[in-house]
Amino acid sequence: MKPLSLPVYGLLLLTPVMIALGQVLFKLTSTRLAAQPDTPFYTVAMNPLFVLALAIYGSATLLWIYVLKLVPLSYAYSFMALTFVLVPLMASLWLGESLNLKYAIGACLIIAGLVVVQA
Repeated sequence: MKPLSLPVYGLLLLTPVMIALGQVLFKLTSTRLAAQPDTPFYTVAMNPLFVLALAIYGSATLLWIYVLKLVPLSYAYSFMALTFVLVPLMASLWLGESLNLKYAIGACLIIAGLVVVQA
């Protein structure tokens, strides 16, 4: 495989960022639904956060297809492991969820694994 350009690496990183952001928005949507237990579940389709989450997920999927046109799946897929690092970080920042030492160790191992796969 030939060396990847900086923009391709950017796209490889942007996809898991978008997926992680979508996950946080889905959580925010579910939190708002839980706060209104008498609201019918189908109203989620009209929730602006849910619509935004779907738009981000859909865009990430299209971006991923484009990336896979440029990069072998076996190489590109390792970047998706970053979602396991990014979702808890975003949840901590925006939802007030706590992180612990186990998370930090696991995140470091995931990043180290990504570095090994990319070397």
